Amino acid sequence: MKKLVIIAGLAALIIAYFVFDLGTYLTLDGIKQVADDVGAFYDRNPALVIGAFFLIYVAVTAASLPGAAIMTLAAGALFGLVTGTIVVSFASTIGATLAFLASRYVLRDTIEARFGDRLKAINAGLERDGAFYLFTIRMIPLIPFFVVNLVMGLSRIKTWTYAWVSQVGMLLATIVFVNAGTQLAQIESTSGLLSPALIGSFVLLAIVPWIAKGIIGLIKRRKVYAGFTRPKSYDRNMIVIGAGSAGLVSSLIAATVKAKVTLVEANAMGGDCLNTGCVPSKALIKSAKVAATMRHADRYGITPVEPEIPFRETIARVMDIIKAIEPHDSVERYEGLGVDVLQGYAKIIDPWTVEIALNEGGTQRLTARSIVIASGAEPVVPPIEGIETSGYLTSETLWEAFGEMDQAPARVAVLGGGPIGCELSQALARLGSQVTQVEMADRVLGREDEEVSELAHKVLEQSGVNVLTGHRAVRVGDGVLYADKDGSEVAVPYDALIIAVGRKARLKGFGLEDIGVDTERTVVTDEFLATKFPNIFAAGDVAGPYQFTHTASHQAWFASVNALFGQFKKFKADYSVIPAVTFLDPEVARVGLNETEAREQGIEFDVTTYGLDDLDRAITESETTGFVKVLTKPGKDTILGATIVGSHAGELLAEYVLAMKHKLGLNKILGTIHSYPTMAEANKFAAGNWKKANKPEGLLRWVEKYHDWRRG
Repeated sequence: MKKLVIIAGLAALIIAYFVFDLGTYLTLDGIKQVADDVGAFYDRNPALVIGAFFLIYVAVTAASLPGAAIMTLAAGALFGLVTGTIVVSFASTIGATLAFLASRYVLRDTIEARFGDRLKAINAGLERDGAFYLFTIRMIPLIPFFVVNLVMGLSRIKTWTYAWVSQVGMLLATIVFVNAGTQLAQIESTSGLLSPALIGSFVLLAIVPWIAKGIIGLIKRRKVYAGFTRPKSYDRNMIVIGAGSAGLVSSLIAATVKAKVTLVEANAMGGDCLNTGCVPSKALIKSAKVAATMRHADRYGITPVEPEIPFRETIARVMDIIKAIEPHDSVERYEGLGVDVLQGYAKIIDPWTVEIALNEGGTQRLTARSIVIASGAEPVVPPIEGIETSGYLTSETLWEAFGEMDQAPARVAVLGGGPIGCELSQALARLGSQVTQVEMADRVLGREDEEVSELAHKVLEQSGVNVLTGHRAVRVGDGVLYADKDGSEVAVPYDALIIAVGRKARLKGFGLEDIGVDTERTVVTDEFLATKFPNIFAAGDVAGPYQFTHTASHQAWFASVNALFGQFKKFKADYSVIPAVTFLDPEVARVGLNETEAREQGIEFDVTTYGLDDLDRAITESETTGFVKVLTKPGKDTILGATIVGSHAGELLAEYVLAMKHKLGLNKILGTIHSYPTMAEANKFAAGNWKKANKPEGLLRWVEKYHDWRRG
């Protein structure tokens, strides 16, 4: 109803404009005639004339009708410079705001539905620099103001901000036009008012806010560094704290561009991913899958057998795999690449100085122009009664404990239903443990779509895991985890309790709080990954928002390049296409939006699915569980996101990651030859299903008639 009222009002104004031929009065000659006719009446009734003029100006501007510039001249001719400027300034602002609101209420929902992803970037820029951006546009009259009103109405800028910035931003142009109006008799054409010299002056004035912003930034930086003494020279160009994925990549980039860089790591090189996370867990998952395949060999026409699992040897294999990969991340390799590697605990003393307590004894202080914090994350341990004395294990400590066991622990309680909890639960159940998984939420893998969570729950149970969703752990004691669901308590006895409820950024012990680096759940950074100190950056899990090894490497490029070359050009970290894989069997892989996220964000989408039970290669492998699901823009092949559940889903996802990164649609995937028979054909067949659902029915009916005619 609001939209209809606004549309009706605008329509009435536009109709009146043409029916009463008001356009003739909004020309230079028409305004001159009106000014001559109204002049005497204005002398007798100034309030009435000003009020009527004000309302007409507001109406013309609100309806985005041509003539505002002419009316501004008329204001100068009728009211003089001071009064004319005041009248036009407020009338134009009110009219512009009404046009802005009309655009917002009438058009924005429709525009956002079609171009929501593009408007996100504009809205983000306006949220960050909205006042400066709008001020600049308003100071350049070459851009029609009615266009600014309509376009800005589609954005998320606040109405009050829009109004006051518009009033201030249009003031200079208003004064110029009103002053010209005082000499109305001498003006022959409005084009003279917009000469290249005058437009150039406006452009120069429009740059002033950005210059002011730079000056403000400089003042802020000086304020941030107040109380610290900058070194006259530096030992290093960059110091990197932490040798996980983000730290290794940051230091490697610095060395590659011939910067002098020191990498500091207190523990094993390679970080959590190599030593306690990605590598060992995937090695364990593979052993567990082999055991499961032996039990179910009849699927492949082979007599099944219950595997014997010498658990100590299984874990020894995991450790051997870590050792095989270690050279990739070793001290020797990185020193050979030009990185100075120090083993010890780093503490930031001031924005340019790092003190390292060396593992071999003693301390060393180094100064650097820039510092990259890449300290990673650590497991979260929830505050449950009795947890500290429970002997719990985490993803970091379980490997050493398991290495001392001849058999897999008989009873395992896993607290957490996220990716780590699900992967460990399935693997240990397949290796012979009786596993109970406890999750507080009503489903496992809660960030995925419901059918993905349901499938994950099902395969966990098929693997022998007792999955307890909707259960909140309340206390631990005497080898028993107690969980509550709706007031009913369940006892879960265990021989090994694994905490897998998530990970948190490592923030303590690096001196961040001492020098005032802002931290919340992570180190607080801007879009360039800089902290409040422009020369201190953060990358990887410690910076967030994602906790993936590949995201850490991705961020490291931005952090290191901005740290080394930010004085010339800075790059905003790009999170537009982030893949993620949960290594269950079958795997769960995703990039971009899923249905749940799209609905939460109000983004319209079409869904295309393809079941792996129809794929030839999946059938030959007896790996038919799963599907490919693609979200696209309504009626278009633009990919918003893809979810794949199935064997090798993580590998299959790469095609969608590439397509989204380089803006390739499903038609491009459909037109690409895929080897037969491969699992990758699932992506092509999903694209084919999209094509079938979007085929041009009307055109095909004419084609059918054409073929009928051709047959005679």
